Amino acid sequence: MKQTPDSHLGAFLRARRAQLNPRECGLPGTDSARRVAGLRREEVARLASISVDYYTRLEQGRVRASAPVLVTLVRALRLDDDQKTYMYELAGRGDARPRRRRTAQQVRPAMRRLLDQLTATPALVLGRRLDVLAWNPAATALYTDFAAVPDDRRNYVRLLFTDPVIRGMHKDWEHDARDAVAALRMEAAADPDDPELARLVGTLTIRDADFRTWWAEHRVNSAGYGAKNLRHPVVGDLTLDCDTWAGSDGSGQRLMVLTAGTGTPSHDALRILTSWTATGPVDADRTEDLTR
Repeated sequence: MKQTPDSHLGAFLRARRAQLNPRECGLPGTDSARRVAGLRREEVARLASISVDYYTRLEQGRVRASAPVLVTLVRALRLDDDQKTYMYELAGRGDARPRRRRTAQQVRPAMRRLLDQLTATPALVLGRRLDVLAWNPAATALYTDFAAVPDDRRNYVRLLFTDPVIRGMHKDWEHDARDAVAALRMEAAADPDDPELARLVGTLTIRDADFRTWWAEHRVNSAGYGAKNLRHPVVGDLTLDCDTWAGSDGSGQRLMVLTAGTGTPSHDALRILTSWTATGPVDADRTEDLTR
């Protein structure tokens, strides 16, 4: 049965209350055994000052959440900014960004120009579902030959879980993979019924137990920066800053750039990698021509 937006919200509410500790939420302790992890429905209802029946129907997807109730749930469930945005998007409320139209993904000219200018640092253009839409030669030297990856598998999260070379490069793979799943969850709120997203999640759920567990947790993350500790098969260990900038045109495209501090061993290693690359950036639309 197809899920409704309200059922997606209910799944998030159930997952979130399972992550909370009653004592941390200011609830009195109890010596009786708890049948479920985290908070009970009646405890969330009490914290949000709503009836247990109303909250139960929210979790069951039988009623749409009003704006005042969402405000109280933010407090009751101790949501951070990313979780709040995610919940509001699932609820279809006014401060969530509009749902995206499912148009064909093509690299924006401005993004391509940026890739043209980034010759000394690895960079990718990511689209909806974190699909890899374009890359520069430095990204190929760092990660893999993206042009050789079939279109339907050229996805950042999928590669992180299924490509043994890329997976093995990440020294903190569990940390990086969990962040990627959380970012994909954030993506899902914008268009939870996207069939390509469902296909991607279904494939990874079957193939990887860690993905299956982390996806069910409903953790979300929109952070545009962080550090990656990599072990490259040629230049060795790298500590890189990973920064991501989202476009403002509603396309969902973002530019991911990996850099290293000047004078560090990682910076020198990137210089070695980029010295091997002399051609311009590549995007998925041009891959067929490049591989003929």
